[in-house]
Amino acid sequence: MTPEEMTTRIVRYGELIPCKTAFIDAHTPGSDQKENFTIIGGGVSESPDQHVHIADQIGFNIGAAGQPPKCRNSLHSHRTAEVFFVLKGRWRFFWGRYGDAGEVLLEEGDIINIPTGIFRGFENVGTDYGMIMAILGGDDAGGGVIWAPQVIEDAQDHGLILGENGKLYDSKKGQSLPSGVNPMPLLSEAELANYPEPTTAEVVPHFVARYWDMMALSDRQPAQVIGADAMLRDRPGFDVEFLSRTSLLEGAQSCSRNCVLMPMRGHWQLSWHGGHTVLNPGDTCALPPGLEHSLTPAMTGEASCFRVIQTEDAAGPTQHRR
Repeated sequence: MTPEEMTTRIVRYGELIPCKTAFIDAHTPGSDQKENFTIIGGGVSESPDQHVHIADQIGFNIGAAGQPPKCRNSLHSHRTAEVFFVLKGRWRFFWGRYGDAGEVLLEEGDIINIPTGIFRGFENVGTDYGMIMAILGGDDAGGGVIWAPQVIEDAQDHGLILGENGKLYDSKKGQSLPSGVNPMPLLSEAELANYPEPTTAEVVPHFVARYWDMMALSDRQPAQVIGADAMLRDRPGFDVEFLSRTSLLEGAQSCSRNCVLMPMRGHWQLSWHGGHTVLNPGDTCALPPGLEHSLTPAMTGEASCFRVIQTEDAAGPTQHRR
């Protein structure tokens, strides 16, 4: 693989292109300043304005959300995995029908594998612009987003209507629902009753991993963060590993399936037959199956990197085993 070919498989943090109208709450006060990024795969954006950096289907999606302080993402649910790690800032994740069933604060480097089938939201509670990186299960990310009824109602009050076709229509731009397309129906009370309301004590021990715990477990071997026998035991269609300065084996290595590198801290030199490059925090690199490569810290100091590997498991509901 030439350096030019590898360039097409790397999305640099500084070159990310945001979409500010990705979802139904784009005009809702408190949520109207968020930015959505689709890095690999089609993502779950409801807007035709969403830029896709790498359209390849690799079994899972990579995205990101950037938000200024006090900006939140409204309550929604997914049918497949939604995993976040905090790249920048301090974030509050909350869940439940009205967002009051439980919550957890995450610092830089922490990761959360939010259980499927519950309403969840997140908010930047730091003092600066924050960024969270996302891994979504499946090539179609579970068929889109399921919104809490009050989110759809609030959006309509501010000019955005979600069609049953999954597309947004903005009355502020003179748009309206096309003939034959009905508004997205609200979930009924019977349907809402099927959405669990787990407590903080039920979620955090099994679905959250802290940065410094992963650092400690990554000495001399990659820390297994999400997987069948990992810190967070799940099989969402991908495994997540955490690499630090002391965890990598010497020499070339390869993955038999799609693999994505997502540096958290430090600078990492990626070398392969045909070239080399440096990956920095916030960069995303999609390695093709079978490519022999080496990955080593390029400088002294703290270094950490998440590695996401496609598995044979079908994307679907959380398969947590206590």
